[in-house]
Amino acid sequence: MQLDITTPALFFPTVSLLLLAYTNRFLALAVVIRQLFAQYQAAPDKRYLKQISSLRARIRLVRNMQFYGVLSLLLCTVCMFLIFIRSDVAAVWLFIASMISMLTSLVFSLWEIHLSVDAIDVHLSDIEKDCNKPYTAAQ
Repeated sequence: MQLDITTPALFFPTVSLLLLAYTNRFLALAVVIRQLFAQYQAAPDKRYLKQISSLRARIRLVRNMQFYGVLSLLLCTVCMFLIFIRSDVAAVWLFIASMISMLTSLVFSLWEIHLSVDAIDVHLSDIEKDCNKPYTAAQ
């Protein structure tokens, strides 16, 4: 396989945008966690335990997404260096490792999206339950 420097260079804008999206995901989860903590302190309730478990799993997934995304970028950078010094066989293997790392990051991202949708479904079902309760004048 012939690998020139432009092939791994194509990863840079993609990985940079992906890492920005992952960071935004992390920050959004941090806001939700802080809000949940404040709500729990105001009115402790066991219903928060399921949300805490889900949020903990999602934070770990985002951490893994970021780790493998950064690893992909690092491997890609080293690959470009190896191409520059004409170490083509090692460069090809590092580029393959970089792509595998990116695929791993994307799989973690899909998993986190799945958990996110599940969390939203829990909220929607809670709203549906509240809407189906009979209305009383005291409410």
